[in-house]
Amino acid sequence: MAVIRPFECVRPEESVADRVAALPYDVYNRKEACREVKREPLSFLRIDRAETQFDDSVDTYASEVYLKAKELLENAIQDKVFITDTDKAYYIYELTMDGRTQTGIVACASIDDYASNVIKKHENTRADKELDRITHVDTCSAQTGPIFLAYRSNEIINQEVDKAKKEKSLYDFVSEDGIRHQVWKISDEAAVANIQKAFAGISSIYIADGHHRAASAVKVGFKRREANPGYTGQEEFNYFLSVLFPDEQLKILDYNRVIKDLNGYSEEEFISRLKKCFEVETSASQVKPAKRGEFGMYLGSRWYRLTAKPEILSEDPVDGLDVSLLQNNVLTPILGIDDPKTDKRIDFVGGIRGIGELERRCSEDCVLAFSMYPTSIQELFAVADAGRLMPPKSTWFEPKLRSGLFIHRI
Repeated sequence: MAVIRPFECVRPEESVADRVAALPYDVYNRKEACREVKREPLSFLRIDRAETQFDDSVDTYASEVYLKAKELLENAIQDKVFITDTDKAYYIYELTMDGRTQTGIVACASIDDYASNVIKKHENTRADKELDRITHVDTCSAQTGPIFLAYRSNEIINQEVDKAKKEKSLYDFVSEDGIRHQVWKISDEAAVANIQKAFAGISSIYIADGHHRAASAVKVGFKRREANPGYTGQEEFNYFLSVLFPDEQLKILDYNRVIKDLNGYSEEEFISRLKKCFEVETSASQVKPAKRGEFGMYLGSRWYRLTAKPEILSEDPVDGLDVSLLQNNVLTPILGIDDPKTDKRIDFVGGIRGIGELERRCSEDCVLAFSMYPTSIQELFAVADAGRLMPPKSTWFEPKLRSGLFIHRI
């Protein structure tokens, strides 16, 4: 059963919350991060990506970069840019994008639940990507980017959230990208107890986004246990910062594919090969798939609709995913793209960019594009429940959680 507990939150002073809140550290390259911090000096990105405080001669992963992050965080707390709540509380974090709202509980999840698979994963992590955040969390003694978790909706939690939202919010602002962010605090003892007890009755929690951040926070926790053999399990390093959303509120966007070449085939030969596994028809307009097993294809400045033939469909939680159908029946056997993680001939375009981005890429550096039907949250749960992993780039979540609104000191 899940241990999801309240915590003493470090958070921005209300008047600067909108300036502090930053997109996750990994959506920027170094140049973009420097540009963003220059635009908004209070952006939490300056702490999440402290290389922005140095010139290019200093390596992104140099020890002085992490020490600078620690210094910046401590100075911001000292200067009252951040305040520290001294009571253990839950927080509600609500994001509204394009008229759709999702409301999560900000809390701390257990590293033991992660290790025992109560908190389930659907992606592998890479040690090199983990190391950066391990060093950042360990040096700052703080978790600064919340992990995006999902759970099957629970009526008691929903009721407590609805009750808390009737109170005055701590924050209410619209970020530059048009997304509204609202935050409430739940500190009433009875409400806190109800939420904690409700989560204790939930057998599975799922990582929706943030596998590397989660793995890093957990590894720091176990590292600190080794350094403190008398630990009780109640220390803050035994828990990691999370925002937990009920499944019914989450929407996964499509994650589309663009390809650099046809592996030596002419357009006619390629389409002929496709017809073994798909019904292929031309379309006079852009194709945004309307159901599972349907794909849009852009080739030679023309759109096609592909429909998977029954013989390639599968009930297997991984092989039955649309991303797997494309990989197993097109990308690998026809285009020779065996490992989409490392093959330079394929790139991925988040659905937030729109179908037109596929046409643009095919006019610049690619010749072929596939628009995908989005993976559902239920499919994600099924893969994780089976102890399996999704193919790379299966899910794109929007809106992105902001960093800097909630900090968990360990």
